[in-house]
Amino acid sequence: MTAQSVNPQTYVPQGQLYVWALVDPANPTLVGEVRLSQLLPDCAVFTYAPQWWNFPLSEDLPIVPGQAFSAGERGSAPGALDDARPDRWGERIIGHIDRPARLSILEMLLFAGDDRFGALGVSVSAEYYLPRHLGPYPQLSDLNQLSQAIEDVQTQAPITPAMQRLVQPGVTLGGARPKTLLQTDAGPCVVKFSALDDPVDTPLIEHATLTLAALAGIQAASTSVLPLAPRHGKARHALTIKRFDRLGNYRLHCLSAKTALRAAGLPESYSALATVLLRLGHPDRQNAMREELFKRMVFNILMDNTDDHERNHCLRLGFDGYYELTLAFDVVPTLQNLGYQSMAVGTQGSASTLENALSELSEFGIKTQRAHALVAEVARVVDQWPQHFAQHGVCPADMAQLSASIDRDALKLQRKAYI
Repeated sequence: MTAQSVNPQTYVPQGQLYVWALVDPANPTLVGEVRLSQLLPDCAVFTYAPQWWNFPLSEDLPIVPGQAFSAGERGSAPGALDDARPDRWGERIIGHIDRPARLSILEMLLFAGDDRFGALGVSVSAEYYLPRHLGPYPQLSDLNQLSQAIEDVQTQAPITPAMQRLVQPGVTLGGARPKTLLQTDAGPCVVKFSALDDPVDTPLIEHATLTLAALAGIQAASTSVLPLAPRHGKARHALTIKRFDRLGNYRLHCLSAKTALRAAGLPESYSALATVLLRLGHPDRQNAMREELFKRMVFNILMDNTDDHERNHCLRLGFDGYYELTLAFDVVPTLQNLGYQSMAVGTQGSASTLENALSELSEFGIKTQRAHALVAEVARVVDQWPQHFAQHGVCPADMAQLSASIDRDALKLQRKAYI
């Protein structure tokens, strides 16, 4: 990478930007050009570079020389490029701290920075990779100051030098929760904080939930928690997540389930995502991945994680040319008792029932007896959630709120039926 980088304060709005592949960050490769549509306001249009023949970025972006691909909607980019733009928290940072001279979809793509999720980067140059560089990242010693800066952003406090240094757009995908990158002895990791209006210690609860999922045989992201200064006498934590879009010095191209389903022309449902895995996954791994997805769906239902939307599921492209499910992430009880998931579950739509989860087994390639065994495996682990959460330090007040959701009759009776 060149030592030069784009500065938000001196940036001049561009008519077009350039997409680069950073699979090997030491050797960026030009993928194509992205510009604003002349037909639809704030809509991105993408064209492949003539020399790019490595792989299509997503199924709806086939490599066709000279073809212009449009997102077709305001504030979006086509295909996999939409996963390269910042999430809601990243947009907030760009608008509040970076404050570039223009805030179109092009700026959102550029100012998401050099270390976003996946392997794509965005540059102002087609000749060499010239991005909005981020870093140096905060250190562990900056954690409490970083936490305060995150809170200041949420309250739209005046920008301070500490905020500019510590708070950066960071990774993309996921939801709107405050997050950034943190430098540790093991390398950069994602660190997430509570939102100011969170009624519970969400980072600690997310850590407990993901480690519980791992006990159920689910391939979950590796997490840990860091203590923060208490607020109003109550303990607080930050959640660290080991990056799973990196493999040594290499970056892995990733797609959100939202992008993969839209590219395939399929509805936003678990069964449709299972079909995508059948289409894009390695033949030797398809069955295991579809079982894994089924177990994640069951776990989300029983743990009242109803924020299981399509950007909270992801695929990554392996060096063998096949896609696979990434590790599970953003799994935490939402405490809303909604009774329906964000993604469709089965023939009864998004209803949060095991009966619904078992209604489309053919799409997962799972026989009924095997499906019941998988549900029982997950249910037995979920039934131990109070002990597991208590062992991880979740306080009694938060446990009471969790119990009102996870142990309400609508969910508890379902899991007990399989134990």
